[in-house]
Amino acid sequence: MFPKLMSGVYLTRHGGPDALEWRDDIPVPSPGAGEVLVKVLAAGVNNTDINTRIGWYSSEVSGATEDMTGGSDVEAGGWGGTIDFPRIQGGDICGRVVALGDGVTTVKTGARVTSQINIPRPTLDNPFAFVALGSELDGAFAEYCLLREDEVFDVSASSLSDEEIAAIPCGFGTAHNLLVRSGVREGQKILVTGASGVVGLAAVQLATLLGARVTGIAAEEKSGIVQQSGASETLPRSAAIPTEEYDVVIDVVAGDIWPDLIRSLKPGGRYAVSGAIAGPIVEADLREIYLRDITIHGCSFMSRAVFLGLIDLVISGRVKPIIARTYPLRDIAEAQADFKSKKYAGKLVLLP
Repeated sequence: MFPKLMSGVYLTRHGGPDALEWRDDIPVPSPGAGEVLVKVLAAGVNNTDINTRIGWYSSEVSGATEDMTGGSDVEAGGWGGTIDFPRIQGGDICGRVVALGDGVTTVKTGARVTSQINIPRPTLDNPFAFVALGSELDGAFAEYCLLREDEVFDVSASSLSDEEIAAIPCGFGTAHNLLVRSGVREGQKILVTGASGVVGLAAVQLATLLGARVTGIAAEEKSGIVQQSGASETLPRSAAIPTEEYDVVIDVVAGDIWPDLIRSLKPGGRYAVSGAIAGPIVEADLREIYLRDITIHGCSFMSRAVFLGLIDLVISGRVKPIIARTYPLRDIAEAQADFKSKKYAGKLVLLP
């Protein structure tokens, strides 16, 4: 049994925090064939949700995320292009299954579950097709969320809290995918940008778990938490980056330092990117790429099998997200403002 109406947050347009509207009369979706209804227990705060709100993913936008205050009139500002408004955002979810649609056999009522933020839905024409939870699909910023049976992952056996599970999909999922795609392995030297951020801290922890030697770029006041997560050393943002030093660069920052990141790779090195908060438009000398056999990985699509590998780490207790602060869902504007301020190291989580 579940109610007909729920509370949650609608994104009504691209723009500033005033584009977020708290509602108590949102219809609770009913699961159809092959679908499950999930009661949301916790939802993470991400750059992705803020970027979607302000329309940063549009090709019309060329600056850093912090330079946009919202109010953009872009039309195609979501991961997949144009968004249908109103949209319930929230790509990070921990919830409990409360209802099953017809034909569901692999998920049980009462199971605690999570989901990928970038849900793979490959086609014959595009094997890398995906939809983003909270962008093309309604997400976790409400009391209930509807997902397909094969899009949820049972984490009932994990000892992590609901808040910690809600920190897994975007931060750890993105980081895990970056490491898998770039082939990080034991003994390699890895450089992680934005190392005190959600994805950066996860990448440091996961790369260390693989036996890599990690250097993180972070603000000096946050270097301690980066080293606590496993980095062997940290570089201040203003420091010169060594040349031909690293086997792999894991980047979510880009911007002006991008040429230095490419030069920091050893010949044959790999660069993997899944974010560009300092600016998506970069300057490249292609000779520094092809003459040194540098491989570049753009990482958004993630297969279910890759995410399942991360879930195995979660259930076995080998990963531990850092939770900086929690907020009532109604205080989403405050939570997103705190996220953009970068005053916290670790995950901010909303509780419905």
